[in-house]
Amino acid sequence: MAMLVEPPNGIKQQGKHYYSMWQTLFEIDTKYVPIKPIGRGAYGVVCSSINRETNEKVAIKKIHNVFENRVDALRTLRELKLLRHVRHDNVIALKDVMLPTNKSSFKDVYLVYELMDTDLHQIIKSSQSLSDDHCKYFLFQLLRGLKYLHSANILHRDLKPGNLLVNANCDLKICDFGLARTSQGNEQFMTEYVVTRWYRAPELLLCCDNYGTSIDVWSVGCIFAEILGRRPIFPGTECLNQLKLIINVVGSQQESDIRFIDNPKARRFIKSLPYSRGTHLSNLYPQANPLAIDLLQRMLVFDPTKRISVTDALSHPYMAGLFDPGSNPPAHVPISLDIDENMEERMIREMMWDEMLYYHPGAETANP
Repeated sequence: MAMLVEPPNGIKQQGKHYYSMWQTLFEIDTKYVPIKPIGRGAYGVVCSSINRETNEKVAIKKIHNVFENRVDALRTLRELKLLRHVRHDNVIALKDVMLPTNKSSFKDVYLVYELMDTDLHQIIKSSQSLSDDHCKYFLFQLLRGLKYLHSANILHRDLKPGNLLVNANCDLKICDFGLARTSQGNEQFMTEYVVTRWYRAPELLLCCDNYGTSIDVWSVGCIFAEILGRRPIFPGTECLNQLKLIINVVGSQQESDIRFIDNPKARRFIKSLPYSRGTHLSNLYPQANPLAIDLLQRMLVFDPTKRISVTDALSHPYMAGLFDPGSNPPAHVPISLDIDENMEERMIREMMWDEMLYYHPGAETANP
């Protein structure tokens, strides 16, 4: 549980109070009263809280010592920039970012999100039975949120069950945009090692120079398979093993299916793999709805140019009766996440501060 504690060094900052949870100190705005810690990840501790002004329950994520690692700092800045613009039922809402007491020396960042009950990873590994309607509704919401993001030129790039938050009524919201990128017009997304390996599309595993929105569709296919089978479909131990597991299921590829591989070494590797007829997905998931299998088959296509799009997936017969194009408008404007990966800490800090000020209008001159 959350325990009220004295401030460090005995110096209480105005408008803040102090709690300890999981040996972690939270210095938070007095309008928030923590309830209990609910999660811990590579980027910090999350606790549930009540906003005393609105009586609303929220989740507060503390990112500790954010500038200690440049990658972490850039991830946090990217999430701040992106979530300020995003408004969709199936994307987590960032409700507040606490303003530190000192602009030039703050180390920790506190993000306030809407509170969700659990995540899809926890549901999949639980003993709770999942009906076809459950599977369909989870997939529908994931695709619906992704369609909105793609309409804003946003690639999530790290979709996995742990990044899909779920409420008791089965509402699903996409979260964790630290690896997201945007593209304007014909500009391509450049390859980096992204996406947790088990959900990583072949074009990323093969180090292709350019990739697009279809990498998210591959991840959705892996997640859908995991919902159906209650275990990961491609639990690779490393990159080459990951590719072998994929080929074992989707089968060996013809020359026309590997034209997208622009790395000669990678292409040779795929050609060198033992021949595989593949495994029909209905054999892996014998209890699944045949329409679910058909849609999954269209997502887990090796060649990204032949993989189903999010829009076409939403129009697939398996989704019949759920998707209404008229009530799913695209994002108003494409979002730009152009961030200089080499900028100095001082610049990252200033940009982060500017993002925080959007949640605290009129506070520009309040803090030095």
